[in-house]
Amino acid sequence: MKKIIFILAFAFIFSCKEDVKQTETIEIIEIETPKTIMQTNLDKYVSVKLTADLSVLSEKEKQMLPILINAATKMNALFWFESYGDRNELLNGITDEDTKNYVNINYGPWDRLDNNKSFVEGIGEKAKGANFYPKDMTKAEFENAKMENKSSLYNFVRRDGEGKLYTIPYHKQFEAEVKEVSNLLLKAAELAEDKGLKNYLELRAGAVLNDDYQKSDFAWMDMKTNTLDIVIGPIETYEDQLFGNKAAHEGYVLIKDQEWSAKLTRFSSFLPELQKGLPVGAKYKKEKPGTDSDLNAYDVVFYAGDCNSGSKTIAINLPNDEDVQLKKGTRRLQLKNAMRAKFDKILMPISQVLIEESQRRHITFDAFFANTMFHEVAHGLGIKNTINGNGTVRTSLKEHASALEEGKADILGLYMVQQLHKKGELKEDLKDNMITFMAGIFRSVRFGTSSAHGKANMIRFNFFQQMGAFTRNADGTYKVNFQKMESAMEMLSEVILTYQGDGDYNGVSNFVKNYVSIPEQLQKDLDRLSEANIPVDVVFEQ
Repeated sequence: MKKIIFILAFAFIFSCKEDVKQTETIEIIEIETPKTIMQTNLDKYVSVKLTADLSVLSEKEKQMLPILINAATKMNALFWFESYGDRNELLNGITDEDTKNYVNINYGPWDRLDNNKSFVEGIGEKAKGANFYPKDMTKAEFENAKMENKSSLYNFVRRDGEGKLYTIPYHKQFEAEVKEVSNLLLKAAELAEDKGLKNYLELRAGAVLNDDYQKSDFAWMDMKTNTLDIVIGPIETYEDQLFGNKAAHEGYVLIKDQEWSAKLTRFSSFLPELQKGLPVGAKYKKEKPGTDSDLNAYDVVFYAGDCNSGSKTIAINLPNDEDVQLKKGTRRLQLKNAMRAKFDKILMPISQVLIEESQRRHITFDAFFANTMFHEVAHGLGIKNTINGNGTVRTSLKEHASALEEGKADILGLYMVQQLHKKGELKEDLKDNMITFMAGIFRSVRFGTSSAHGKANMIRFNFFQQMGAFTRNADGTYKVNFQKMESAMEMLSEVILTYQGDGDYNGVSNFVKNYVSIPEQLQKDLDRLSEANIPVDVVFEQ
């Protein structure tokens, strides 16, 4: 913080009679200037340098690395267009450097950690459909319109000269950009020594040119022995909060931690057994989860696009294609170095403020890692298609689908930890997982309720509070009640799985409305974290 220093000095005073130098007095007063709003916003993030051990890469893999980073970098411009529109036009109209920095962190003029509130003068609230749809389009207009592939994940909706809605595929909107990406992926494929990686890169290079990603998704699932990896293309649908249907571009470049990954391989085999034991009626768990899933630990080298906006991803569960999930399962990538940064810089300081002192010893990185890992595994549990013929859960629940799915993964991840403890597969103290889980809620609700993850955590906090899963002490710390938390976990699991299986859009809308708000007392406690200068999330030096 800047300080203005005033120096008050009394000059030498000489007496007319005695010619004696009097005492010299110097006083220094430091006045702290208040932070600007933008400086306060920037303080929500702590800068962390992404590091990884490159010695595990072969010489050709080291040559591939900058090529893949270059390809991933292209995702930034595409996501900017999807989120806002013309990035340069926006930045050229801003003179304050702090505001420009905050715009770049958020990929737009809306604060992703403050429910997408505008922080740039003259710019109003963010459209629910971001830039995927015309700003003046209503839900009813979209649903009644006749357009080619209007519900596709991979196109924009626009108006023609007569105001009629039409669609334009991503590969047409971004024709020049995806050609560059395709060429870079093919260049990397020429260097690839791993056959699975080579095949994936070649298929992905073709997919970005026609928006047909399923073959490359299957190829990505078939990769087993590669050390270098890239996730690239239109992936998640969080940015579309109108229908939760349009995928946004992002890119990760990753290096597998073979030692940690070897420890995790056995857990996916338990999915069918755990599916049968879910605390919900049989018709809501009739699907058989794929067991060809990979569960691996990675160090992430580079983030771009959607995953780099606002709060940063620490684990990946892909592909999202329901057909691929049912036939092959998914790959769960734990981003170990990013996870460690958030644990050290954010979760541990939060626990010192909000978790009862007697329970703080149960906040551990191993529990944080396990909770995050099983969150991703738990995406494979439950149901992908409604039980009453209403299509997929995602299409039935529309804009609420992502929040409910993240909530399901959180709560079933803890269920998995509990069940694997009972089987003797996990040796750590279950209390570590439960208290670290509670501390994790405080970390995630600070993202605000504009994100699917923030909504999921807020719903769980309110539900758990209602069930007595925790209590708030007079000193402002929270204490987990273990038995009641287990009961609340089972009840919330049943509620979410039932809503998903029924594809009950109206029921979910009311559920979210009733449980997503931040109670006044909790907000005061979250404000204490800000007053303690505990960051909300990280920005990476990469």
